[in-house]
This record gives sequence, C-alpha cells and structure tokens, in this order.
Amino acid sequence: MNEPQEPGNPEPRILAAWREWLGALANDADAALAAADVYAGLAPEARDAWLDALAEDAPDLSVPLVALYAPLLAVEADPDRRARMEAAIVLGDTSAWRGRPIRALSGMARGGARVVALVQPVYLRFVRVLWCRYLPDEGFFWARHDCLLSEGDAPRSGAVVDGILLETTPLTPVVEELAHAILAHRRRGRELPASLREFADLFDADFEAIDDPR
Repeated sequence: MNEPQEPGNPEPRILAAWREWLGALANDADAALAAADVYAGLAPEARDAWLDALAEDAPDLSVPLVALYAPLLAVEADPDRRARMEAAIVLGDTSAWRGRPIRALSGMARGGARVVALVQPVYLRFVRVLWCRYLPDEGFFWARHDCLLSEGDAPRSGAVVDGILLETTPLTPVVEELAHAILAHRRRGRELPASLREFADLFDADFEAIDDPR
C-alpha cells in the first residue's frame, strides 16, 4: 500500500486513505516501514502534526496503539516526542508490547561454517531477523538483517540458506557462539558487518570496546 500524504487538514477522501493506512500498521510490515521512512524525512513541525493527528484519530481506529507509534519511535531521537509516544503506548493494550521468546535456527556446512537465523519479536506479530554465516574461531563471511517482518514471513525450521538446511536450535549456545565469532572476527582486524551492530543487545557486547581494545 502506498503511503498517503502527511497529516494536516486533509479533505475527506485523503482522511479516509490516511486512516486506512493507519489500520494496516498492525499487520503489514511494508506499511510500518513506510511509516517510519516518511516520518524520518519530516521536519520537526510536521512530526508534531503527525503525532497530533494520531492523538485525534487513534480512538476511532481498531488498531493497537503500539502499532501506530512503534514505527515512529524507532526513528525518533527527540526526547520530548519519544516521551509522548511512549506515554501513548502505555495507554494502550500493554500485552501487545510484551516480549516473546527469541527463536534460533542454525545449520552447518562442510568445513564447519555455520549459518544462523535469529528471529526476535518486536511488537504485535512483527519480528526482526538476523542472518549470518560464520566460522566460530575465525569470524563472519556475511551478515544481513530484516528490520521488520510479519511473523508469518519469518524463517521456520526447514528453511534453506546458502544451500544449508536450518533447524530450530536452543538460543543460548547459538548466542554464545556468535559472541565468540564476533571477538574472533575483530582479533583478525576485520570490520564487523553492520547488521551485527543492530543486534548488539543480544550478544551483551560493547562494540566500541571491541573495535578499540585499548
């Protein structure tokens, strides 16, 4: 779905399209990503107008408040606007914001290389996914991530990546092995893939310290 124009004082047709788009934010990952992209490109005054429009329209929508605000919160740095959004989310159904377990999938190639997918719930039925291939004692061949997917589109046991069959695996040993591979990668003087930094919280890793071991 193409995003409508930014909120302001729209005519009824545009207002209907705006509300239809907001309704899609609860189950359409593309719509949520589009909302984040559009909001990120707005000037401060337009961002305030967007939040004003959400405050006005949200009570008339059958959409969890977290679905309306979470995409914007992901790209907002201003503390006042962040506080406003977080307060609005708290007013909604907090169960929509509760975490679910992270899932790990892994497989092994000839020569010992691992291929892993970590599926991390974000909110509602949305997840983000880290994909990577690595040798535990040497580092990473590649890493990439999907920042937002509908859970139904996330990988499951039986997925094939780089010709490797992935199966559900206990999370803790996978995360520990990935953390070990991160250190091995940096000890070889190699730049860490940017996608790993997006998931630094999973590895309990201080990437700045890793990059500058002094």
